[in-house]
Amino acid sequence: MTTSLRHRIAFQVLFFIYVAMVLYLCFGHFENIHSVPRTILGFPSDKVVHFCMFFPFPILAFLAFDQLTETVPQTLCFAGITLVVGLLLALGTEWGQARLTHYRMGDRQDFLADSLALLLSTAIVIFWDIRKQKKKK
Repeated sequence: MTTSLRHRIAFQVLFFIYVAMVLYLCFGHFENIHSVPRTILGFPSDKVVHFCMFFPFPILAFLAFDQLTETVPQTLCFAGITLVVGLLLALGTEWGQARLTHYRMGDRQDFLADSLALLLSTAIVIFWDIRKQKKKK
């Protein structure tokens, strides 16, 4: 097994562990958590947490499936699909919190923080991958 293949498999495992952890954090029932500050750098702390939870999604997806992006059109297609899947995950977690739990509530502002993180991270991945492709040539 080549080093490249081992890295890809490791990133794929990491990506799926990450998605499982996001789901756990979104649906877990956490009663005995110490109080946290209401804001972080002036932003509501729960929105910062949502941003931080979803920011890695496109980056980890790219690292896990980098072999699918050898050209700029492939990069843009992959980034678009990754963005849509991330947005569906974010929307699904908010919908699930509102409809499937009695201890959580869905919040449009949380979805907005998730979406902002996904958009920013996707833009970084596009820039990073296109730059990598140009260096290869």
